[in-house]
Amino acid sequence: MRTSGILMPIFSLPGKYGIGCFSEEAYAFVDFLAEAGQSYWQILPVGQTSYGDSPYQSFSTFAGNPYFISLEELVEEGLLRQKDIEKAEFGEDAGRIDYAALYENRYKVLRKAMKNFDFSDPAYKAFKEENAGWLANYALFMALKDAHGGKSFLEWEKKYRLRSEKALEKFR
Repeated sequence: MRTSGILMPIFSLPGKYGIGCFSEEAYAFVDFLAEAGQSYWQILPVGQTSYGDSPYQSFSTFAGNPYFISLEELVEEGLLRQKDIEKAEFGEDAGRIDYAALYENRYKVLRKAMKNFDFSDPAYKAFKEENAGWLANYALFMALKDAHGGKSFLEWEKKYRLRSEKALEKFR
């Protein structure tokens, strides 16, 4: 039996906040594909991108791209208010992704949602346990990268590059 599908990256979906994401538009696209008789939706890698914003240059094999989190769903869950999103600038042209604007503003909005998140939630605790093999190291790496102004790992202090346990523990 022959099948067919479509290649379209998540970021190419219509999005109200600077980029396509896992939102209502994604579900509508899946419904469209089914109605059109398509069997597959092929996407590009969905990891968090680094310099150049290429989906093929990611910080992690496992971590998802924060740009693909639906801000509307965070409003529905009570983690954000609509005005938190509307105050942020995600780019001027809805037909183009302004990665600089996303980098500067989307993380600010996501941090607001994080402040309202219930870290005692059993689902969150289960997620941490199920992903213990990579999550802590990824979080540490990203925190170090942020603390170093986004610079390359090669430009960090030697104690961090060589993973001095004493230095890493102090940083944690």
